[in-house]
Amino acid sequence: MSAPTNLAAMRKGSSQVNGNGARSKPAGASGTGAADAALTNAQLAAIEHQYSAPNYDPLPAVLATGRGVWVQDVEGKKYLDMLAGYSALSFGHQHPRIISAFIKQAQRLTVVSRAFENDQLGLFCKELAEFCGMEQTLPMNTGAEAVETAIKTARKWAYLKKGVPADKAEIICCIGNFHGRTTTIVSMSAVPQYKDNFGPLTPGFRLIPFGDVEALKSAITPNTAAFIVEPIQGEGGINVPPDGYMARCLDICRSNKVLLIADEVQTGFARTGKMFACEHDGMRPDLLVLGKALGGGVFPVSAVVSSREIFSVFKAGDHGSTFGGNPLGAAVGREVLRVLNDERLVERATETGEFLRRRLRAIKSDKIKEVRGKGMLNGIEIRKEAGSAHHYVKELLKLGVLCKDTAGQVIRITPPLVITQPECEWGLERIAQALTSARASKAAT
Repeated sequence: MSAPTNLAAMRKGSSQVNGNGARSKPAGASGTGAADAALTNAQLAAIEHQYSAPNYDPLPAVLATGRGVWVQDVEGKKYLDMLAGYSALSFGHQHPRIISAFIKQAQRLTVVSRAFENDQLGLFCKELAEFCGMEQTLPMNTGAEAVETAIKTARKWAYLKKGVPADKAEIICCIGNFHGRTTTIVSMSAVPQYKDNFGPLTPGFRLIPFGDVEALKSAITPNTAAFIVEPIQGEGGINVPPDGYMARCLDICRSNKVLLIADEVQTGFARTGKMFACEHDGMRPDLLVLGKALGGGVFPVSAVVSSREIFSVFKAGDHGSTFGGNPLGAAVGREVLRVLNDERLVERATETGEFLRRRLRAIKSDKIKEVRGKGMLNGIEIRKEAGSAHHYVKELLKLGVLCKDTAGQVIRITPPLVITQPECEWGLERIAQALTSARASKAAT
């Protein structure tokens, strides 16, 4: 164990302390904010890899600034952001109105905990519930927290309202789902890596194929509390179910006194060309799980919205969050709702999304198996014989386009909703180049 004097010395700066008690700096590190700007992508990546736990393997670009749909790394190279933080950056980087709302509230009041009321929370809950056609809001911070909240809500509802025996409630979920990474949430995943060596896992989940209403019918038992589903699977591979799937699932759930939980953390707030992806089927779930875009790209804000009757199962102390519903997040969330309407982002996502898919499908490349999606949530599936999608993502990074692979063979093309058609054209030219170039073909074989 290091001597206390060494630990105290380390706390005074970013330098290290060697075994002799002498101070030394990490490779490339300066210890001052001004000099930090001189560090290269490789130097900063090395520091991150040394001091950050290895639960991520990021692409080799260390981003430093961003505005709109463009970001720049520490070496000055510009990139077009066609990932948008998995929808967290639906409004682009540094959206002026959202940044203004954030700064204005940050200068007034940031966090007080739910031990006290604040002047933003009630208005946020009201405006979000009404925006969603619901009655009440339960605010949290991250998408995973909101999913956990929905699970707890459904289980308690099943015991108090449906009469399911204690500790016997079941929740049905879909193969290919991605609802987060907490211990309970990975328990309903079908991806071995998400579960391996994290046991014992949480019981009470049943997996069925996505898009299969007959499988849902067969999986329901008297102990079924809820069915949780993404209207379009994002991390599962941009999987779009058959038309009418969500509406038919709701009918089945209603017939069996089962709650339908729609996880719209990635699909919500205009991403798919509707304000919520459930609206493609003209239905409204019992619980709507929201996050990512709700924070406007500046702050983690999530929520579950539902009916007063369903939320009536809670009493004070049953559930909570120190930061959930804080005035800073609430003020940001309120401005997000206004920007969505004022900037016509549903219409823009529909128009630009159709343009993107049309142009992606026009790319003449034998590497492409399928282009699919709705609105601005799109994926390019790569044929297995052409290599993994990750290879092409790396090629696109070299060409100045940021995107990410998922499910092994799918490239996510999910830019901010504020992207213009000329900006799309810039990206499309480079996507076509990456998918048709001899260099990419050679590297993939």
